Amino acid sequence: MQHYDVAVIGAGAAGLFCAATAGKRGRKVLVLEHNDQAGAKILISGGGRCNFTNLTVKPANFISNNPHFCKSALAGYSNHDFIALVQAHKIAFHEKRLGQLFCDGSAKEILAMLLGLCQAGGVDVRLSTAVTGVSKPDKYRVETDKGVFTADALVLAAGGLSIPKMGATGFAYDVAKQFGLKLTDIRAGLVPLTFTGEPWAWMQGLSGVSFEAVARCGKAAFAEAALFTHRGLSGPAVLQISSYWQPGQALSLDMLPGQDAYEFLLARKAERPRAELKTILGEVLPARLAHSLLQPPLGNHVIGDMPNKALKNTAEMINRFPLRPAGTEGYAKAEVTLGGVDTAYLSSKTMEARDVPGLFVVGEALDVTGWLGGYNFQWAWSSGFAAGQAV
Repeated sequence: MQHYDVAVIGAGAAGLFCAATAGKRGRKVLVLEHNDQAGAKILISGGGRCNFTNLTVKPANFISNNPHFCKSALAGYSNHDFIALVQAHKIAFHEKRLGQLFCDGSAKEILAMLLGLCQAGGVDVRLSTAVTGVSKPDKYRVETDKGVFTADALVLAAGGLSIPKMGATGFAYDVAKQFGLKLTDIRAGLVPLTFTGEPWAWMQGLSGVSFEAVARCGKAAFAEAALFTHRGLSGPAVLQISSYWQPGQALSLDMLPGQDAYEFLLARKAERPRAELKTILGEVLPARLAHSLLQPPLGNHVIGDMPNKALKNTAEMINRFPLRPAGTEGYAKAEVTLGGVDTAYLSSKTMEARDVPGLFVVGEALDVTGWLGGYNFQWAWSSGFAAGQAV
């Protein structure tokens, strides 16, 4: 039976960075991963280029029952700290949009950097090793299909439920509950929305059509691209708003962001009174979308023949199209898991459980979920660093 100062369960972004941080401090660290590949989600992220952080990171970019919890960790290890680390390892990167930073080459460079940091710290990374039980008779006892290990500290970095085909499980939640930590409500986040029945009818045939939009739900609003799918809507704006949407709620799409559709239609009525409405809308919307919008009840008309009230109704639909999703694509297509281990049970400075000495929770397993755009990776680095400094 081998003993370590720290056992980290999960070789994802948070787990590897936590292990590397602890190893650099001279700790004897073990990382256990049930997949045969470390950092599997890192490799597929950002289309294979890893959106590893964002130029602007604020607590407002994160969703949690306690919106203040993330502040200390984000201040303790910031986006600028990680950018400096990437630069020190000579990994070329670029800003894609909205501050999102991607590798010029491949996500493999980020993973190689993390594994290199672990190696430099003497971290023992064991892949294809399934944890079958965790207990704490005195030290933490971790039973696996490859033997039993003990450790003074245990870090839960096994992620959430999103993308189960890549090995995601509820393991971290189960162990947290075993030690008396409670969970908040858990659901799929950053996930495509689905539609059925009448709300879906007008969307059929639009799969693959993309357009700029502002998606709104309650007070939340995101201006990015939206994309029709075979079952509903996706694209960055929709993925972002999905994290705020609750089943049964309505949301709206502004399909002409930054422009008053009524003023636009009035101007075109004066300039091109004999043009059909679908032709006018085709100036500012994809043609297939404009055509579908003008199916009944709106219908297509010669714009000069339309009363201004009818134009106003059409404009209202374009700037505030009401939608009521039937649901989401679920964890299979979700980029993150919303909710998780309740932060009320943890120290915001160290990620350690208040009433269970030596037990730490980092990354996606916690009730801290970032927006799309590199924020969830930044939470992995920040929370992993906080725990790695404390174990």
